[in-house]
Amino acid sequence: MNQLFRRKQYKESDQPSGLVRVLGVWDIVFFGIAAIIGAGSFSSLGEAVFRGGPGVIVLYIICGIACGFTALCYAEFASRIPTAGSAYTYAYASFGELIAWIIGWALIMEYSFGNIYVAFSWSDYFTSFMGRIGIHIPDFLTCSYPEAKKAFMNGSQNLQLVNAWKNAPLIGNLKIILDLPALVINGLITWLVYVGIKESKNFNNIFVILKLFIILLVIAVGIGYMNTDNWFPKSIITGEHSFMPNGFAGVMSAVSGVFFAYIGFDALSVLSEETKDPQKNLPRGMIISLILCTVIYIILTLVLTGMVDYRKFDGIGDPLAFIFEKSNANVAWMEFVVSLGAVVAITTVLLVFQMGQPRIWYAMSRDGLMPKKFMTIHPKYNTPSYATIATGIVVGIPILFTDKSFILDFTSIGTIFAFVLVCGGVLLLPAKKKLPGRFHMPYINSRFLFPIIFLGGLTFFYFWQPAFFHNLMDWKDPNEGEFRISMFFFLIINFGLCILAFVKNLSLIPLMGLSSCLYLLTGMTHNNWFWFLVWFGIGLVIYFSYGYKNSKLHKKLNNDLDENN
Repeated sequence: MNQLFRRKQYKESDQPSGLVRVLGVWDIVFFGIAAIIGAGSFSSLGEAVFRGGPGVIVLYIICGIACGFTALCYAEFASRIPTAGSAYTYAYASFGELIAWIIGWALIMEYSFGNIYVAFSWSDYFTSFMGRIGIHIPDFLTCSYPEAKKAFMNGSQNLQLVNAWKNAPLIGNLKIILDLPALVINGLITWLVYVGIKESKNFNNIFVILKLFIILLVIAVGIGYMNTDNWFPKSIITGEHSFMPNGFAGVMSAVSGVFFAYIGFDALSVLSEETKDPQKNLPRGMIISLILCTVIYIILTLVLTGMVDYRKFDGIGDPLAFIFEKSNANVAWMEFVVSLGAVVAITTVLLVFQMGQPRIWYAMSRDGLMPKKFMTIHPKYNTPSYATIATGIVVGIPILFTDKSFILDFTSIGTIFAFVLVCGGVLLLPAKKKLPGRFHMPYINSRFLFPIIFLGGLTFFYFWQPAFFHNLMDWKDPNEGEFRISMFFFLIINFGLCILAFVKNLSLIPLMGLSSCLYLLTGMTHNNWFWFLVWFGIGLVIYFSYGYKNSKLHKKLNNDLDENN
């Protein structure tokens, strides 16, 4: 049993790789902005606004705070372990091999499935943009087979999907329905990542500048069409004007869509071996990008909800273009610019995610937990070439038969779970000597502070949102009617953390990160958890049939035992 939790010791001189260090602090910031501001603002923001109303900015603040603590934990790990692998590498150092495999397997799901969703989103905007310039792509080439079939069978109001099913050509009895733009962009991004990190960096930086310009333009133009009365619509619960018309529970129901945007932090940490002076540049880049992106999300949400009544965002997948349509602000040129900007924005998200996945496989292969082929470095481009091609295939094939809503929820739960392990892992790290020029997480004794913060916050929330607690005590979810067992687990775990904080004098920052991320996990449905556990089950079978036997750490320990005997 102890061998399952054997930890790996990392040193800066360990395992020199063929990866090239070309990224500076502002390159990291730009990659962070590329990953965070994309599908979260150009697609899922509309659904989040509809569920939470103007008060959805509270959710962005909560997620921003949770990610702030998590970013500091990532930064602490990155300053100690400047190697590729992200949360996988960090878990190997703090929890041991089995947990490292579990989180590595979760990251494979997180990046691969996440990029499937982003590819679908890119396809939607690209198709819309082409339509605005007079080029129509047949409906049966702009969606997946299951989506079209489900829409037709259920009598959906989405005419595009219904027409795709009705008008699709046949080969025998099989309808030819596939999302061609999603497949094409996946292939192009895979090629770009294969060619090299330097080329990807330059491409990314140019696109991020364009994306930020368009978002700032949306804010600048949109301010002139705002009506502040839209920020306080009538509540469906109390009938009074409220910033949160659907209550706090309505705001929290948008967790999955909002948190999906913050996957960018994990994508940044896998670039450690390609970052110049990673102990300094990587932490700074992560924290700067977090602050900038959270502020942009809050301002953007205020503009959207000020321009258009939140109830109009039901089912809107292109909210930034929607607010300038004829029925709203009626600014045709902005509608066109935003549609083009969305194609650019989501392309950069695809790029960062597609860079992250191969480097996870590379790190796991280097440790012997995956076949050696995955650590192949291209002799000319100095990239993990085989892993990059494998990623393109793993993302491309499911595009033909997956469902967008399932993919979004599945990816979000993996992201938050990774954040939980990173924050928990920092609590297990030993104290280190402070070195000039490196990031050092400030130690704040949580012995009294964490219990005061948690219990005080619980008391404040009880008086602020008593209806939420009333429904909680009835064991019901206010929105979906499901049992909220997860919330009780959250409370029990945090009471336990209060005791540990008092007894062990734990560090406050990772403890707050752990607690806040655990809270976000309570927003996941039972169905999310079921499929997440199924995915883990498959991963454990692979680990015990291959990874455990071929682990380099396992072999090293066995060799040491043989020498001692």
